[in-house]
Parts: sequence; structure tokens; C-alpha cells
Amino acid sequence: MEYEEFNGIKLLSLWGMNVAVSKYGKYYKQVLVLGLPILLGQLGVIITGFVDTIMVGQYATDALAAASFVNSLFNLMNIVCLGFSYGLTPIVGAYYGKGETARIGEAVKAGLVLNVIFGIFCMGLMLLCYVFLDEMGQPEELLPLMRPYYIVILLSMLPVVIVNVFRQFTDAITDTKVAMVILLSGNALNIFGNWLLIYGNWGCPEWGLYGAGVSTLIARVLMLVAYCLCLLKFSRYKEYLRGFIAGIVSLKDLKLIGKLSLPVSMQMGMETAIFTFATVLVGWLGAEYLAAYQVILALGTIGFMVYYSFGASLSIMVANYSGVNDTVQVRRSAAAGYHVILASAVLASLLVLLGGKGILGLFTPDEIVVNIAYSLIIPWIVYQFGDATQVAYANALRGIKCVMPVMKFAFIAYVVIGLPAAFLFAFPFKGGIIGIYLSFAVALFVAGVLFMQCFYKEISRKG
Repeated sequence: MEYEEFNGIKLLSLWGMNVAVSKYGKYYKQVLVLGLPILLGQLGVIITGFVDTIMVGQYATDALAAASFVNSLFNLMNIVCLGFSYGLTPIVGAYYGKGETARIGEAVKAGLVLNVIFGIFCMGLMLLCYVFLDEMGQPEELLPLMRPYYIVILLSMLPVVIVNVFRQFTDAITDTKVAMVILLSGNALNIFGNWLLIYGNWGCPEWGLYGAGVSTLIARVLMLVAYCLCLLKFSRYKEYLRGFIAGIVSLKDLKLIGKLSLPVSMQMGMETAIFTFATVLVGWLGAEYLAAYQVILALGTIGFMVYYSFGASLSIMVANYSGVNDTVQVRRSAAAGYHVILASAVLASLLVLLGGKGILGLFTPDEIVVNIAYSLIIPWIVYQFGDATQVAYANALRGIKCVMPVMKFAFIAYVVIGLPAAFLFAFPFKGGIIGIYLSFAVALFVAGVLFMQCFYKEISRKG
């Protein structure tokens, strides 16, 4: 190690690279100020996912295995719908940078219409999947648990779609705290509902896994109601609300939002598809493996939600600077966001590595399930850094409205490489569930490198 001078400031030179905090300091602050409220809201989602899995796992191992399969299918569609709502963020962010409040209201109205249509279409696909649930090769004894849980989670999709739109609006105008409060409150309610309806406390019916689904539905409906009340009652939204009410949903706006939304949705959907496809493969290995997969997948939400929280703030910053054509600040915002996300990956990995079986044992008392999940910790840590990279630069590309290459590269990384790798590593190469997790790392690193190269190429072309 050695110290070098940089603009009069002594810096640590490590492996020949200067860490210039003075260059990125204000951007780190912006990423954290915007991202921390998003993260706190997402922590509510993470905690709820943890508690859901723990409560269901403590109730019964077969209920945990059934939840693993159903949640993996719905995670795919929920992420696809979330990605579709992300197309609204750079549009609102650019208008916000210019102070065009009326246009923001119009854009949100068009985005709401388009997202509801898209959400209903996705619900139709999930209903079709339900028809063929028996044909997916899952353990027979789990099907009676899967079916009622599946239906109630299906009904909860539409409130989520609408909340996604409102959340992109409030986040894009840098008012990230409202989503934080609503998500934390809704998820706390969900946990309380689980306690009542899974175990039958306070005279409520003991519905087990089905009770967890009913609790989720109630919480999601109430979160939508809370968001609507906030948008209608808070004075800071009045100008936007006027634009929303007076705005006409034009074909031009629908096309613009759809052009940005669909590629992001497909990119995130293809990424999630490898995890959903893997769930089917893991189900072939047996119920214990499926339960262990659910446990380690719950841990995976630590990384995914944290990275996407800071990725969302990165995208908002990039969109704001891109709206005024400041490519220097666009580049620095993206780099600073990536640094923060990488630091998050390190912290998440350390937490899981040091927690080990102590954390895994919280989810289930089944020793076989805990041991299988424990064998996946190192592969899980490896893929965190690929995930962090692809999240950062997918969001950076979204911020500059460069989304078509994202869909193309996602197809290459996740479909052409990721899906076959999951099958090959698991069965022909005899890696089993560990091989499946290693295939995730391959796909995510490929995606991250392709997104990064595309972003800097696009910025160089513009600036």
C-alpha cells in the first residue's frame, strides 16, 4: 500500500487504484438519502418474508415446501409486474428535474392504466398455471396445501400492481418516505395476521399455510387503501393530482411508457425465471430439498431487496441528471451507486456467513432441511456479487432510458446461459442443488458485465 496526492488530498492507493472519496462523496450521500427510506420499506418486505417462512416452517415442513413452490411461481410474476412499473420512474424523474408537475400527473395516469392491464394479463397467466399445477412434477402430498394458498395469493396480485405504480411516482419525485411508512405498516400487519391465522390465536381459525395467504391478501389491500388516502389528502401532491385528474391518457404516453416498461419487465422476469425454473428442478429432488431451497431463497431476499433499494435511488439520480443532459454527473451517480451496492453485498454475505446454522435454524426445526440449506451458503455468497453488478447497471441503463439492450442481454445471460446451466449443473454434472445455485452465479455475472459495458458505451456516445 502507498499514499498518493490527488487534488491536494492524500489517498490510499490499493492495487494501483485511487479511492477518491472527494470525487463521489456527495453522490454517496444522495444514494443513501434516497435509498435508505426505500431500503427501510424493503426491509419490511424482507422481514415479512423471513417471518412468513419461519412461521410456516415452524408450523410444518410440508407447509414450508408447498410455500416454496407457490411463492417461487408468484415471485416471478410479481417481479415482472414490478419491473413493468419501473418504466415510469425515468419519465417521472426527468419531468421532476424540469419541474413539470402537470406532465408528471398525466404520466402517472397513463402508467396506472397500462400497469393494470398488464397486471390482469399476468393474473390470467397465473390462473392458467394453476390449471396445470398437477402436471409440474411436484410431490403429490403437497398439492392439497398448494391449491388454496395459490388462489388467495393470486387474488392479492392486483393491489400490488397498483401500489407499484404509486410507489414509482413518489420515489421518482424523491419522496421515498411515504412508501417506507406504508410498506413497514402493511408488513407489520401481515406478520400479525400470520400469527392469528396460521396458528389460530385469539379465537381465529387455524388455517396454516392458507392463513398466511389470507393475511397477505388483507395486508396488500390495506396498503393500497393507505396509499390512495395519502395521495388524496397530502397537500404536497395537489399539483400532481390536478395533472392526474385533468390529464388525458394518450396513445403517445402509453407507447412511451410501454416502450420503457416492457424491456425492464422482461429483464427482471428472465432473471427471476431462472430461480422459478430451479424451483421445479429442486422439487424433483424431494420435499426436504424444496423446503431448504425456500429457506435459502428467503435469505436471498436480503441481497435482492437491499440491492434494488439502492439501485432504485441510483436510477432516480441518473434520470434526474439525464433529464438536464449532465453526463458527468450521470456517470458519477452510477459509479457511486455501484460502490454502495457492492458494500451492501459484502455486508449481506458476512451476515449470512457468520450466522450460519444459527440463522437457518430459525426457519425450521428439521435438521435435514437445515443441513441442506447450510451447504448452499458459499454458492449463495458467490452469486451476490454478480447480482449486485447486474442490479446496479440495469438500473443505470433504466435511468438513461436505454432499456432495449437490457432485454437482449438478459435473454443471453438468463435464458441462453442460465436456464441450461441450472439443469446441466444439477443433473448431468451431478451437482444437485449446489450445482443449481452455482448456475445462478454464472448467469448473474454474465448479465452484470454486459449491462456495465453497455452503460459506459452509451454514456461515452452521448457525452
